[in-house]
Amino acid sequence: MTQTPLTDEALIEITSAEELHEVLGGFATGRAATKVRPKLHPLQIEWLKASPFCVLATSDSEGNCDASPKGDPAGHLIHVIDERTIVIAERPGNKRADGYLNILANPHVGVISLIPGRNDTLRINGRARLVRDAPFFDDLAVRGQRPVLALVVEIDQVFSHCPKAFMRSGLWDPQTWKPDALPTTAALCKAVQEPAETLDELEAYYAPERYSTLLY
Repeated sequence: MTQTPLTDEALIEITSAEELHEVLGGFATGRAATKVRPKLHPLQIEWLKASPFCVLATSDSEGNCDASPKGDPAGHLIHVIDERTIVIAERPGNKRADGYLNILANPHVGVISLIPGRNDTLRINGRARLVRDAPFFDDLAVRGQRPVLALVVEIDQVFSHCPKAFMRSGLWDPQTWKPDALPTTAALCKAVQEPAETLDELEAYYAPERYSTLLY
């Protein structure tokens, strides 16, 4: 499909906070304006215990951003040290460390925690540091494997986010799922990255029964 090049002349840009709130129709009020807390409520701690998936947002000292998915069995993903401190364990991965390199330059992070089937989310903003070992590492073990490292986040803000985005997207509705809308992971890798491996070799590498052995 041929796309028309986008030019600055075609954009009506928002350039000030005043203009932004004008477009939004005003400022946050009521529960939306007062929901931010500086520490976890007991029910938010229970939420984190039930969550198997989150997205970690970071940026470097120049503002270049990264958002990385994190997943573990529920109860093992985001570990609560106390009402103001959480820990996310790092498991074996591809060693790119994009988000972690960002944290070394800029400790500010954002976390969105999800529970499958729920349309609301829990958001945490705070300051993070990386640790290579700590007394709680044994508590973070999964399948007998301690984490590679851990991210300790000191909470600045925590609040629940409304269900609208998930309701609009129909994310949890199986009727909207289209896993075959694009080629396989291996085929995408072959097309986009053009690696030396053959497609058959890549399919064997990404085969679920093999890839699951690399999780921990």
